[in-house]
Amino acid sequence: MPLIPEEPQIHEKAQGPRATPASGRTAPTPRPVPGPRPAAPPRPGRPGPVRPAPPAQRTSRETPAAKPGPAGPAAPAAPAATPAAAQIQLIPATPDGALDAAEEAVDLLLDSGRTPGDVLVITTGDPHPWAAHELSFGDAAYWAQHDAGDDVFYADAAVADRAASRAVVVVALNGGPEAAAVTALTVAHSRAGALLIVCGDPQRINSVLGAGV
Repeated sequence: MPLIPEEPQIHEKAQGPRATPASGRTAPTPRPVPGPRPAAPPRPGRPGPVRPAPPAQRTSRETPAAKPGPAGPAAPAAPAATPAAAQIQLIPATPDGALDAAEEAVDLLLDSGRTPGDVLVITTGDPHPWAAHELSFGDAAYWAQHDAGDDVFYADAAVADRAASRAVVVVALNGGPEAAAVTALTVAHSRAGALLIVCGDPQRINSVLGAGV
């Protein structure tokens, strides 16, 4: 009997794509297509972008000078300003209490905003304890303190003419001869830039000031 060739068996793996799943199998769920990723939120404790600080305001010194325009007729020079006379304030005090009154005046000046280098104190009787202490180191060291200009300076009337001008001059009429009072008030009046404070007997002060100081 002739042999009939067997029909070739078709295995499943060789089959093409199926439109429907095979019986007993579940079709896999299609995965969604990922869209654009949102921006990641900032991490806790991580600062965001720092904005640059605005440029500092320019001061008048940094502002460029204006370009000169066409030359014109020169303006007349303004007259020089005459410095205003210092204001005079009298504080009644006895010779024994004049130095304490001067010290209180200095404290008030410093509390109001004056710097120590703005104040000169002149005494007519016993020198201020600070002046006596500094003079114990020699005349040069004493005047070096004056030239530094960073602290209240105390001077006797006899040497006050060596002191430079300061914004405020305080005079303590704490004794001494009449000539010392005249010298102290004369020097103080010429050295005070804004304020002259005199601590002492008002009648004595007015008599000296009325004599042309």
